[in-house]
Amino acid sequence: MANSGESNRVNFRLRLATGLAVLLLSAAGLFAGGSGLNVVVVVNQNSTNSVQLGNYYCERRGVPPQNLLRITNWTGGNVEWTTSDFTNSLLNPLLGMLSSRGLTNQVDYIVLSMDFPYRVVQSGAQSGNNGTTTALFYGFKPDDFGDSCSLPNASSNAYAASEGMFRQTPPVAGSNSWLVTMLTSSNLAQAQAIVDHGVASDGSFPTQTVWLAKSSDIFRNVRYPEFDNAIFDGRVTGNLSIARTNSDSPFGLTNLLGYQTGLATFNILSNAFGPGAIADSLTSYAGVLYENNGQTTLLAFMNAGACGSYGTVVEPCNYPQKFPSPEAYFYQARGFNLAESYYQSLANPYQGLIVGEPLAAPFARSPNAAWMNLSSNAVLGGITNLTLQCSASAPNHPVQQVDLFLDGVWLQTLTNLAPAVGNQFNLTINGCATNYTVPANATLQSVAADLANVLDQPAFVLQSKAQAVAFGDRIGLQFTDINPPGAQVPVTVSNAIGSASVLTAFVTASGTNFLDTAACGEHYNYYVTNPPQIGDFLQLIVIKTNGQVVTTSVTNTVGGTTLAQFAEALFNAVNTNALLQSDDGLVIEDVVMHEDYSFVFGPNDHAGDFNIRARGSGWPRSQIKACFSGSPTFITQPAGTNTLDDNVSDLQPRNHLFVTAGVTNLSLAFPLDTTTLSDGSHELAAVCYEGSHVRIQGRATRTVRIQNTPLSATLTTLAGAPNTVLNFTLLFSVTANTNTISRIELFTTGGSAGVVSNQFSATFAVAATNLGIGLHPFYAIVTRSDGKQYRTATQWIRIGASEPPFGLTLTALPPAITWPATAGRSYQVWNATNLTDPFQLHATVTPSNVAGLWMETITGMPQQFYRVYAP
Repeated sequence: MANSGESNRVNFRLRLATGLAVLLLSAAGLFAGGSGLNVVVVVNQNSTNSVQLGNYYCERRGVPPQNLLRITNWTGGNVEWTTSDFTNSLLNPLLGMLSSRGLTNQVDYIVLSMDFPYRVVQSGAQSGNNGTTTALFYGFKPDDFGDSCSLPNASSNAYAASEGMFRQTPPVAGSNSWLVTMLTSSNLAQAQAIVDHGVASDGSFPTQTVWLAKSSDIFRNVRYPEFDNAIFDGRVTGNLSIARTNSDSPFGLTNLLGYQTGLATFNILSNAFGPGAIADSLTSYAGVLYENNGQTTLLAFMNAGACGSYGTVVEPCNYPQKFPSPEAYFYQARGFNLAESYYQSLANPYQGLIVGEPLAAPFARSPNAAWMNLSSNAVLGGITNLTLQCSASAPNHPVQQVDLFLDGVWLQTLTNLAPAVGNQFNLTINGCATNYTVPANATLQSVAADLANVLDQPAFVLQSKAQAVAFGDRIGLQFTDINPPGAQVPVTVSNAIGSASVLTAFVTASGTNFLDTAACGEHYNYYVTNPPQIGDFLQLIVIKTNGQVVTTSVTNTVGGTTLAQFAEALFNAVNTNALLQSDDGLVIEDVVMHEDYSFVFGPNDHAGDFNIRARGSGWPRSQIKACFSGSPTFITQPAGTNTLDDNVSDLQPRNHLFVTAGVTNLSLAFPLDTTTLSDGSHELAAVCYEGSHVRIQGRATRTVRIQNTPLSATLTTLAGAPNTVLNFTLLFSVTANTNTISRIELFTTGGSAGVVSNQFSATFAVAATNLGIGLHPFYAIVTRSDGKQYRTATQWIRIGASEPPFGLTLTALPPAITWPATAGRSYQVWNATNLTDPFQLHATVTPSNVAGLWMETITGMPQQFYRVYAP
């Protein structure tokens, strides 16, 4: 820089990196049946990826700092551990942490952050292999007789298909249970993308389609009989696009909301899924993530953009109960989050692993919550009256419960509106009227069960032609008269205050009439056995719904014909018969001739089975009749003439009734006794819950300062800044305004970061490497000798490996350059006398706090150009 009157000319180079994004929780947030307040994130302290991913999840989901658990004693890799290692390294520390931090009754979700084993193994009399997530979900479950292909009764999950509140419907009564997922992927960036997809999905109400694929793999496509039920439930709900396909590969598909199939290997595009998607394949080893198993693992779905997936960690055999039901998508459409939807869809999940972002809730409708007349940083003392306003997202999603949290820990329930005794439901189905009055001590589940019993009274069913089944807070209605279309069967419901003083109990219907099915009727498990002889025949006689009789038969004319060859001739003849091609015909499908799969059934098994499906959709079309028979050589089943309505529950017109409790608008005034709380800075969070079993949360937060005594303290950052480098040691000073102090404790992500006793001031050193890359809060709690406490204001520091963008300011003379610095990072100042000349290193500066400063100390220099690097 020239020391003359001409303009200062400085050339600056900016090092690109991420900027500071301090976490703020000042607005209402959207969370399904859980939020960051209900999550514990577990990190493996011996893995930098695990720690960084855990920090990232805490930031993105607003997980309080005390809800992070550091596991320090596991160095055994990410594949498997014994039940003893699992218990000592994970379960027991988790239980101790929840108890010591007062979180036992608050936490429902556990997130295992990368680099934990995915398989738990146990040998001996009670041997078996479990997925780590499911072992933590409901305890380790051994195999029957040491055989992983068994289906132990003890592995049943009572939460499955419950549509219940998890706390009130645990998978195993009387034991610890959490909704557990693992966050992991092929690398850290992809694992972080899973989190981003989950957060982006919340309340997005996607219109993309879920595809249920019936593959040609006869041993892995066994979930397809469940497809129509999920499709029907989704259609009745009205906000879910779900369809079935016959496909052997998802390759080429994009923008899906979900995909369920049964395949050993497949390829998939990297952009296959939209936010909130869940996808899985029924195969043996999709949960065997980091071993060479010859099958496509669930990571293929995760790397293609899915928020969650499932796979087994040991050979399970093809029990559908061990894999997610397609109903997972219906639960998701109701508003349940990913973890709730998956675990409700798993009848016997013990050998499985769930990977994903548990809180992702694309169909969640959040209540609105707002503090009234409580400004940010308001000073509170004594008994303070506070006012909160909650409002429902829609009339059929009332607000039922409000909880108050202090600094991320549950403090009290402010209100919980039960269904009011005396409230009345009035229902008319198919012109038949009935009513129900809410009794004392009612819950949503008991009301739904009672109402279903009322609707199922024989006299009422005889008139209404409808049957009811309770599923948690939902009642499924099915119309049992085949003659009128569902659109001609009206359903009306209304709610009355009855003898109560307030109306808090509601029943609503999905629609004003029943909905007709899109499914086709089927008859399952046709069977034939024994090799054919010359002159033997097989035939199928079909009686169409118009009375027309169509007979198709084949006769064996040559020796040496196998049953598979002969039966295939009949199947082809039926499926190409012109009289059976229209929507009043039928088709033979799902053929499994055992001779074609001798490697499974053995060389001497001369049998086969198949299904027959109506070509036309709807219940009336399923009344086409089929009679399968053959020569005396063969044994054929079933006997007689049969309609194609084995799946009648998927064919009958359907509706849903939903029971809720609460009010549409809730103004809540309550006293807060601040004298029972520590002085200082606090975050008050009011959480409003939607009044169904989905319990979607809305949150309003305020930072306040409580002051009931003269006690105060300050937290000062001596070395460190809002941005700090990873290899730096942070220094903090805490000073109280009195010397009668018994304890000073510094807190950050994961809990306590240090304690000093019997001093009124203390200095704490915190190695940034112990915390890992991410955003971290720091605050201190000072305890006076009489037990009174003071909590300092929270300071947020982002620890990073790369430099965030920074601007430079030049002042003269002598020339000085200042910039917002990352504490602990070395900056290089380079200079040259001409922009075309090579720049030379001129000085090095290592700021210890937020301000970077360099001043030219050499005088009389010619014109200079400067560059500042963050190497």
